[in-house]
Amino acid sequence: MEGSIEARVSHEVDNWLRWLPRWRPGTHRSRTRLCRRCFGSPIIAAAGLATDVPHGVQHAMSMRMKLIIDAAVDDYTDRNLPLLRHEIRLSEERKSHRPYRPGEGLPPESAGLELDPEPEAGQPFLFTLGELASQAAADAAPPPPEPLTEEEKQAIRAEVKLADDFAKQIGKRVCVELAHQRPRIQHGVSTIVEPQIAQLLADLESELDSPLWPGG
Repeated sequence: MEGSIEARVSHEVDNWLRWLPRWRPGTHRSRTRLCRRCFGSPIIAAAGLATDVPHGVQHAMSMRMKLIIDAAVDDYTDRNLPLLRHEIRLSEERKSHRPYRPGEGLPPESAGLELDPEPEAGQPFLFTLGELASQAAADAAPPPPEPLTEEEKQAIRAEVKLADDFAKQIGKRVCVELAHQRPRIQHGVSTIVEPQIAQLLADLESELDSPLWPGG
């Protein structure tokens, strides 16, 4: 990914704004689980999306910023952290043996979301995507690698800490640039998202006022 972090953030905000007209309010049963990616996220707060904004809109922004941070950390790891790079590549090789990976290859707007709906009482699933993926991974898993020595573990922990510290630095830069981009983001929400929410509420109110309802 070319360009500065700030330029990448501006580019991904452009992509988010191009996607935003395709967003529609969800009318299905809502989830009770909070999204760990979005709830309390400093990225969502920096973008001005923390209050009264649907989760789908938040999630699309959050995952686009994650792409930027992940790419920067991957580049830093490849250049500076050989032990961690080696372990990551071993892990990726193991994952590549899995024949069924439903959560991979999704667009940013859908990546990271729960694969399966929450179960309803008395209506069990015959199977779930998560169960199928877990079973496929277990069936195709290659032999485990040789265990690391204590010295190797300590060295990798030190490199993981360096990668985490770098990720935090990049995250802070992303948040600063998102704060600069906030007027564009808020304009998109006010012109595309809020009218749809208002229309949804108006339709709901008209249904509640219908004479077909008891007491109407």
